[in-house]
Amino acid sequence: MLNFEKGDGLVPAIVQDEETEEVLMLAYMNEEAWKKTLASGKAHFWSRSRNELWLKGKTSGHIQEVQTIYVDCDQDTVLLKVHQVGGAACHEGYPSCFYRKVEQGELKTIGTQVFDPKEVYKS
Repeated sequence: MLNFEKGDGLVPAIVQDEETEEVLMLAYMNEEAWKKTLASGKAHFWSRSRNELWLKGKTSGHIQEVQTIYVDCDQDTVLLKVHQVGGAACHEGYPSCFYRKVEQGELKTIGTQVFDPKEVYKS
């Protein structure tokens, strides 16, 4: 169903809030993440930085319940429409990972934090 070969075993996964249609994040899936997402109904991804499979929200509790999945024409990108539990998709505590906007050549924070990452990700 998906072509994992084009991206060296990974496909981009765009995640969008099913209700507001706000783009929440971009992540990557390998075949295992894809299968776990299909089987569980919860978004799973491949972490390129940690080199491991992860369930989105496992630590924070802000899981993504998948409502609808779309596959692009080349079958190498997916769009997940999700219910975002807890109101935050970003590990920085914002509803969307796209909480900054370029204005006059500089980054401006336009989002409002839902949680303090120092409190949620205590190690």
